[in-house]
Amino acid sequence: MTPADLADLLRATAAKVLVERGSDPAVLPDEVKVERPRNPEHGDYATNVAMQVGKKAGMNPREFATLLAEALTAAEGIDVAEVAGPGFLNIRLAKSAQGAIVAKILEAGANFGTADTLAGTKINLEFVSANPTGPIHLGGTRWASVGDALGRILASQGGDVTREYYFNDHGAQIDRFANSLVAAALGQPTPEDGYAGDYINDIADTVVKANPGVLELPETERHELFRSAGVELMFAHIKKTLHEFGTDFDVYFNESSLFASGAVEKALDELKASGNLYEKDGAWWIASTEYGDDKDRVVIKSDGNSAYIGGDIAYFQNKRSRGFDLCIYMLGADHHGYIGRLKAAAAAFGDNPDTVEVLIGQMVNLVKD
Repeated sequence: MTPADLADLLRATAAKVLVERGSDPAVLPDEVKVERPRNPEHGDYATNVAMQVGKKAGMNPREFATLLAEALTAAEGIDVAEVAGPGFLNIRLAKSAQGAIVAKILEAGANFGTADTLAGTKINLEFVSANPTGPIHLGGTRWASVGDALGRILASQGGDVTREYYFNDHGAQIDRFANSLVAAALGQPTPEDGYAGDYINDIADTVVKANPGVLELPETERHELFRSAGVELMFAHIKKTLHEFGTDFDVYFNESSLFASGAVEKALDELKASGNLYEKDGAWWIASTEYGDDKDRVVIKSDGNSAYIGGDIAYFQNKRSRGFDLCIYMLGADHHGYIGRLKAAAAAFGDNPDTVEVLIGQMVNLVKD
């Protein structure tokens, strides 16, 4: 008997007890929770369902727990059910029930736990997506493991899962990365807003060796060469790291392609035409508060350049155009605002905001001693 089986048995038994007492079983939660007790001597599982619904059913929680324990003890697969404290229920499974799980797992083999709940659902699972301005750090590898595991779970339930890495190769951070490489190649100090570290020196050296005479090129041409070559080398390092970690992706999507193809401009024109993009203070804003966001967001800045959300909006449209029914974004703690803005962007296009699901990974502090 699995925890899910036990939870179902608990709910069915509780409903039967309530009906016998003339109470409405609708007071029961949709899902009865069971958990492992801290002290194994208390049993295999414990539940507080009697405390949740006892008073709603017109009974003292301990009284309800006692009735529930009597009914459960008579059920197949239950060795004993005992009441503790004000209404907790401790349950010990029969040895035969525990052995049945093992037999079930061995019989099912690799198919154990699989289902077709998500059959026919195309899922885009985007995770890690670290900026290509430095090596993958611990936070990125944390999302790599969680994302990969989630992808396996979704696939095991019949979902058609595409694991995707969004390659942020457009914007100010890439310019700062290129400036840092050029400074390192010229033996100059790291720019104030630049990136530092041995990896910057290593990449700069590699670019110089692969492109003799690069330092003599005109400034704009030199910058662009360091930019393109440096980003390519950095991303190759990121992909190699993730592969060695055991995480590979089906799609590596370049943010720059959204701008080069005109997808960003097209998406924003569509929002302008619908009235969901308006001009104020020289900038263009998406009316995201109309769709549940906590504030409207700047999409086109007063200098005419697109804000980050411009690419995000076009990227969502791209995912939907590729036929994905559910777009899952796994983002860091500093991206909490993306939950509202991405759902609002979907709604602004007349799409279902539930096609967007954002998972936020919080920061973890590792404390010595």
